[in-house]
Amino acid sequence: MVSFRKREREVPGLNTAALPDLIFTVLFFFMIVTHMRQADLKVQYKVPQGTELDRLTHKQTAQYLYIGPASKELQPTLGTGTLIQLNDRIVTIDELRDLLIVQRQQMSDEDCEQMVVSIRADKNTDMGIIAEVKQALREANALRISYAAVSKEETNN
Repeated sequence: MVSFRKREREVPGLNTAALPDLIFTVLFFFMIVTHMRQADLKVQYKVPQGTELDRLTHKQTAQYLYIGPASKELQPTLGTGTLIQLNDRIVTIDELRDLLIVQRQQMSDEDCEQMVVSIRADKNTDMGIIAEVKQALREANALRISYAAVSKEETNN
């Protein structure tokens, strides 16, 4: 009769050779999918209070427009007058219209329909400047406008 030796069976070790590849793949996926955009503020503004407030739903198509005096660091170079900043650039009314037209041309048709211009103006800004900005937005066919404000509860806390 043939005798078999009993071998001690061991659980094979976990192969972790592909683990770094998997981690880097997931990391690259999140880097590509996540869209972080923050503008360097060159304008200082204090947001006015509002009562009927909603949040923006499509932030990736939002164009942020800041209106107010120059920040304290940039006042020696930009002056103390009211400035208009579109995302990261200080612009004039004419440049604002032209830049928005160019940005709309670079977007897909679906994104053009969803594009919102979020106006974040200082509460002491003259309404004449706001009216000029709104007219430039009409000429650029940017008709969806959002005004930034804070609720009274946030200012009391």
